[in-house]
Amino acid sequence: MNPHRARAWAALDARPAVDVAIVGGGATGVATALAAARAGYRVALFEARDFASGTSSRSTKLLHGGVRYLAQGRLGLVREALSERTALLRLAPHLAQPLAFVVPAYARWDRLFYGAGLTAYDVLAGGAGLGRTAWLGPAETRAALPGVRTQGLRGGVRYWDAQFDDARLTIAFARSAEAAGAHVFNHAEVTAVQPAPGRGRLRVRDRWTGDEREVAARVIVNATGVWVDALRSGHPDKPLVRVSQGVHLVVDRDRLGGEQALLRPRTADGRVLFAVPWLGKLLIGTTDTPRPVAAHEPSPTAAEMEFLLREASRALEQPLTLADVCSHWAGLRPLVHASGATAALSREHHVLAEAGLITVTGGKWTTCRVMAADVLRSARHAGWLADPGPPPCPPNAPLIGAPAPGAPPVPLHRPPGLHLLGAEAAAVARLPGSERDLGAGLSEAMVRWAVRHEYAATVEDVLARRWRTLFLDAAVAAALAPAVAAIVAEETGGAAGADTEAFLALCRRYRGPA
Repeated sequence: MNPHRARAWAALDARPAVDVAIVGGGATGVATALAAARAGYRVALFEARDFASGTSSRSTKLLHGGVRYLAQGRLGLVREALSERTALLRLAPHLAQPLAFVVPAYARWDRLFYGAGLTAYDVLAGGAGLGRTAWLGPAETRAALPGVRTQGLRGGVRYWDAQFDDARLTIAFARSAEAAGAHVFNHAEVTAVQPAPGRGRLRVRDRWTGDEREVAARVIVNATGVWVDALRSGHPDKPLVRVSQGVHLVVDRDRLGGEQALLRPRTADGRVLFAVPWLGKLLIGTTDTPRPVAAHEPSPTAAEMEFLLREASRALEQPLTLADVCSHWAGLRPLVHASGATAALSREHHVLAEAGLITVTGGKWTTCRVMAADVLRSARHAGWLADPGPPPCPPNAPLIGAPAPGAPPVPLHRPPGLHLLGAEAAAVARLPGSERDLGAGLSEAMVRWAVRHEYAATVEDVLARRWRTLFLDAAVAAALAPAVAAIVAEETGGAAGADTEAFLALCRRYRGPA
């Protein structure tokens, strides 16, 4: 077993009673762990698989207020998200950065219509704005988006939002929570939950050793995303969420070119389409398809892939085909039943307190800290947690790895490299294997760092979430797998090929036909 993991279990075993026990290691879970630990509570978090292995690593990589929610008149949701966007940019500037978006216009009224709406977006952002909306002529639009469809192009509108590396930001939250005193575990499955106000209990199994232990908690937080209703087993007739699937595909960066993102405001299903330069590739998404069952590894359907290729081709000068796709994946979204079975589905989050169990679901990545604050507020309001008094840690301190203020970060649209480790890059470079380049910007030393300091325990942990190769180019990820497996095995004392075949099968799913 990884020595760090062994020490973490030993520390929890020494005092197996906590104030807050969190089930689920996605964005909401780790944000809640960080907020609770920095407030002075004793915290434990358990994730059955890997941190961010569900919805939180499968986003469109945008931190945004939501242009489409502005069009729907949901100003409160947009304003809240824009404020939180600024906070996340400050917490981890190496992993979350401003990005310019351009909306091409093909009808005379489009520039005026989109420009007016995006100017309202600026007004809502207020002091949290990242740049002013600007009207562009045809030549300026082509310069910003070299691969945009030029036939009928009348210009465009440029506005500002932000992009991020969702999985690595999740890991940064988890590590910062641990630094504040929380016990955080991935590959730790909660097998039984007995919530009770002030005296709940969980049974947890370490999926690597098989060891089981019982943890007592004053409050249990259900932050399992699309799976929250399974943990609320006493209420099967009152589901909180419906599941929607969003599909993304990745192609070579030169299909659009430039350093700005493209937004197409209207697609056939009513969503907006994004084409975002991200880590050296071009990310295209997303769809919105209801799903009756929440799978742990969802797959795009052929219809969803065809839809994205068709809609993206309408925005680009050179049409896309399935042969252009380097990787594709699906992510599941928990959409909240606001009130009963007939209520409209919402992207706003929902917090529900039930006899010692607090369930939090819905929302989106950008507002994870707001969701965490609401969870703790709900627990205190219910009388399950005492007010901790003055926090022992600054609640808005930068996350682990954040570079020093004023240090210019490397843009996230560039290919991955050591810069993604932020302030820890120098420490990584001192590890064995720093001169051995494995490919895709990944060195042997980075793999060792991922295992020793970022909770990675499998080839998939490294190549899907600590390093985003599986999401960028599945064929490259498959080629790197044997070398990464050998390093992971050396670090953990496991077998080099133990999980390689499973990862190679996953690579085939991400690259093969939908």
